[in-house]
Amino acid sequence: MGRLVRSCMQSILKLVNSLIGMVGMAMILYALWMIRVWQRHMADLPFGGGSDLPVSWFIYTFLGLGVTLCVITCTGHIAAETANGCCLYLKQYMLLLILLLLLEAGVTADVFLNRNWEEDFPVDPSGNFAQLKDFVMSNFEICKWIGLSIVSVQGLSLLLAMILKALGPHQYYDSDDDYAPDRVPLLRNAVVVGDPVYGSNRDAWNIKINDKHPASTMV
Repeated sequence: MGRLVRSCMQSILKLVNSLIGMVGMAMILYALWMIRVWQRHMADLPFGGGSDLPVSWFIYTFLGLGVTLCVITCTGHIAAETANGCCLYLKQYMLLLILLLLLEAGVTADVFLNRNWEEDFPVDPSGNFAQLKDFVMSNFEICKWIGLSIVSVQGLSLLLAMILKALGPHQYYDSDDDYAPDRVPLLRNAVVVGDPVYGSNRDAWNIKINDKHPASTMV
């Protein structure tokens, strides 16, 4: 029963973790598209312009977040596969998810609680940050549910990882009666050193005494 529960948890964790990877891949593709558009815009400037403009932090931050989500996804799959014997990758996976959730919570709190939250971010020369903000404001309900879904998936992944860690490493047996010869082949070729002793300990003690005093027994 324990093996079945563990297998189900591992499969669900892989499935939920794949959703995080899909979000990360979508962010990477969108960031690459923004980089392409920005390079075209820079090429159209006179004198090859672009040397005096600051780096578009929003594009590379978006790309970095996408790569981070993909790394977390790979770590989660490794953690799910190795949960039977080691919980090290589970701990790393849980730590990455907790840090990501804290970052998202901090940014969300700053946006909703601070009226001048835009001043906390540097100016984006590419204009993609402003475009994304306008898109979110115009489609707030859809974006809100998408954001809640992503956070829910991350929270569910963290919960599944905690359950797998609580189950502990996989045990191949529950009691001494569960030993199987095919799982412990060394026991089949075990060699007993010394003479076997039959009977109780009291009988063995009497035999030793009789061996030490043969004369008394004959009388």
